[in-house]
Amino acid sequence: MKKSFKYLTTKYSIIYPDEISDNTLFEGAKKEVTVNFYERDPKARKLCLEHYGYACNICKFNFEENFGEIGKNFIHVHHIKPLSEIDQEYKVNPTKDLIPVCPNCHAMLHKKVPAYSLKEMKDIVAQRDS
Repeated sequence: MKKSFKYLTTKYSIIYPDEISDNTLFEGAKKEVTVNFYERDPKARKLCLEHYGYACNICKFNFEENFGEIGKNFIHVHHIKPLSEIDQEYKVNPTKDLIPVCPNCHAMLHKKVPAYSLKEMKDIVAQRDS
């Protein structure tokens, strides 16, 4: 979309085109992005959740308890050591390498590189709750 500007004058000064702001915000432009995608084994996720259940291991949030049927069996599964750090195929242990976390805690874990540890994030939540 091409913008056109006019030179505006006021009683006291000239306003140049680059000084005009119409406060129009644009979103939705298409952009091509190339990323690495690390394969995950759905069986490992299933075994992790059978072991730990569907409550967040950090904040204890449970989607089914809070949202009813639509929240049933919803939770993210976090790799304690990010696959991007391993950078190769490896044999995953579903109860030692994976942990269920809610999307909010999952996002917060990844707010820095390397990711926060589970203990660090649990301590942050505990400080909030005290």
